Amino acid sequence: QVQLVESGGGSVQAGGSLRLSCSTSTYTSKYSRYYMAWFRQTPGKKREGVAGIDSDGITRYADSVKGRFTISQDNAKKNLYLQMTSLKPEDTAMYYCAARYPQGDIFYANNYAIWGQGTQVTVSP
Repeated sequence: QVQLVESGGGSVQAGGSLRLSCSTSTYTSKYSRYYMAWFRQTPGKKREGVAGIDSDGITRYADSVKGRFTISQDNAKKNLYLQMTSLKPEDTAMYYCAARYPQGDIFYANNYAIWGQGTQVTVSP
């Protein structure tokens, strides 16, 4: 069964760092072409794309996190990471990893069929 499993969330003070991980081996063992992305969501708001990477390693970032967040994969492409630095209180959200066929806008959440369960990130002032 294809599934994604996140880990690494937690609470941190503003200016701190966290690294989120997403186990993607069940997906990448089946599909060699893909988009993978990290989304975040706060109550009452739409899920927004934060960082994305395709199977060629091309990355894209939301303007709000450029220069602070880095998306990457390990060499075996079994794990997806989101390194978050210089965290701000407005980064507080539930973070999700997601994967799909590489077509269209990588940040269009509705096209993603495979989602992780989410991991909470809380940044205090």
